[in-house]
Amino acid sequence: MEATHRLDHDCDHSHDHSAHLRDSSRRSLTAALVLIVGFMCVEVVGGILSGSLALLADAGHMLTDAASIALALMAMHFGNRAASARRTFGYRRLEILAALANALTLWAVSVWVVIEAVQRFSATPEVRGGLMLVIGAAGLLVNLAAAWILHRPAKHNLNVEGAFQHVIADLLGSVAVVVSGVLVWAYGWHIADPILSVLIGVLIVVSAWRLLTKVVHVLLEGAPDHIDVHRLCSAFEEEDGVVTVHDVHIWTLAPGYDALTAHVMVEPDYPAENDGLLDRLRRIAYEQFNLQHVTLQLERSTDLCQEDHDVGSLESRWPEIEGSRVG
Repeated sequence: MEATHRLDHDCDHSHDHSAHLRDSSRRSLTAALVLIVGFMCVEVVGGILSGSLALLADAGHMLTDAASIALALMAMHFGNRAASARRTFGYRRLEILAALANALTLWAVSVWVVIEAVQRFSATPEVRGGLMLVIGAAGLLVNLAAAWILHRPAKHNLNVEGAFQHVIADLLGSVAVVVSGVLVWAYGWHIADPILSVLIGVLIVVSAWRLLTKVVHVLLEGAPDHIDVHRLCSAFEEEDGVVTVHDVHIWTLAPGYDALTAHVMVEPDYPAENDGLLDRLRRIAYEQFNLQHVTLQLERSTDLCQEDHDVGSLESRWPEIEGSRVG
């Protein structure tokens, strides 16, 4: 005998929490976009007036910040579109693709920064250090404000984290502009600008790599880092009537939206439907592991599973369970 329970969408409290995170992320991205675009125009004017290529380069970097944030907002907008028969999960995956684009753009920016720095070693431009320093310091404050705005939502949304990493990279660029401005203004050391630019390029590569590894993990449908799969299966198997759990798949569909599918084998004579077992298992998935989409199937045939059902040996028997690859 087999009983299947499929959720139409997600529990109300999980849906509300996810919607709240998305609204908060959208507001933060919009505020950061206004700050960055506004000061980008200031840097362009300041770079022209001071003759500073560093300021113009930083303005170009800010343009990539603005583009990444606009891309993130667009992905979130389309991600809210309703699901259809053709796209049963809607457009939520667009947020992950936007995060991937942000990571690749960061690498492109880092390559451009290094190439520009190498060119300046042989032809360092004369600049007005005082004006460069003032505008660079103002840019540093703007980037600090944008980073502060994006810091909290970046913890819950890979798309926002991509924009946050762009802002952090640009913040480092502003630091380089300030330091270069001080050295040029006080000592006339124009060579300081390309040297610091190479360092910034390396730091941008590191930031891009961290983001890219997270994005690839999601695209490969790996289990979310914050969910202990073995502990979840053990929690299921501790419920009365449950023999074992197999064919387990846990993955992140979009930031803040994790899904679970699993087969739950129960004792042949256990009255699962009348005892509310599925509701208890669902409650564990939602409340203890913060999953948003859960599909569980009950099985009663003892012929489907031959492995040791001891909960304590879950990790050792995990590879032996047919279809139990976490993905």
